[in-house]
Amino acid sequence: MSRVQVSSHPLVAHHVVALRDPATKPPEFRRAVGQITRLLAVEATATVPTSDVRVPTPLGEAKGRRIAERIAVVPILRAGLGMAEGLIELIPDAEVWHIGLYRDETTLRPQEYYNKLPANCGASMAIVVDPMLATGGSAIRTCEILQAAGIPRLIFLALIAAPEGIRKLSEAMPDVAIHVAALDEGLNDVGFIVPGLGDAGDRQFGTSARH
Repeated sequence: MSRVQVSSHPLVAHHVVALRDPATKPPEFRRAVGQITRLLAVEATATVPTSDVRVPTPLGEAKGRRIAERIAVVPILRAGLGMAEGLIELIPDAEVWHIGLYRDETTLRPQEYYNKLPANCGASMAIVVDPMLATGGSAIRTCEILQAAGIPRLIFLALIAAPEGIRKLSEAMPDVAIHVAALDEGLNDVGFIVPGLGDAGDRQFGTSARH
């Protein structure tokens, strides 16, 4: 569990409250998703390798550093799309690869329905994003797909996690760094995070009458 980090940043905690509130409408919900994702990404990418550069300024020349890795952002469809947008704002040169999984509500096992990885998966690091880390099944399957494609370094970002999902992902993928905004009590009898925030996809895209 040493590669698991639950953010203690006060701004993250502040925006998580908006995510949980049933009164938060989809536009505000999407905005909070992006804000939290950017804050988590700053923590998660603190050790990304850089290369030294020199850049001209209006008054001379300055030393600087640029990211030296080819990075892929991998949203788990569909709920991960909002988090991907926040990451791309920070890392505009990142490639975006989409993997579509849905959870069979009877078995709680992930079912793959879409995979849009490039022919040349030459990225040195992939950041997988999914708002909810519940049972861990979708996260593990996505990491398996990326490892099979030859990606040597994986980071997983989630907004809300259950201890069960953290444990399963950590056991199955001990080399994957996990960064989450909040760690909740656990799962209910149908595999949803409690207290959680409801269905992250529905709340982002306004597809549930409840939100």
